[in-house]
Amino acid sequence: MVFFLWAYAGLIERWGTGTFKMVRLCLEKGLPEPEFREEAGGFVVLLRKDIYTEDYLRKLGLNERQIKAVLYVREKGRISNKEYQGLFGVSKPTASRELDSLVRKGILERVGVTGRGTYYVLKGSKAS
Repeated sequence: MVFFLWAYAGLIERWGTGTFKMVRLCLEKGLPEPEFREEAGGFVVLLRKDIYTEDYLRKLGLNERQIKAVLYVREKGRISNKEYQGLFGVSKPTASRELDSLVRKGILERVGVTGRGTYYVLKGSKAS
């Protein structure tokens, strides 16, 4: 009976169609996919406003340094190759390779072309 009332009110189109719409809208806005689960006899939808959680970054296949770098950028606003080297004790080629990987995965954006003055920010951030 409740389903029919919601359907008539325009709150439900068909069973299950809203879940696909929620996933699509979250991805379009750069947010992680919502989590759907049954809990205590009910249905729970978990929506996250900050996609850069350790669990989410780990699911993307990032290594520990990259995860820490993304969290660093989230807190500080940016990171340079030199900072990456200093924070994680890696060589310049390793820092460049790992930062480039974050750019290719669509997590960071490079500001500047190459060399001194180039830094990385979260993709879509106001600092970019």
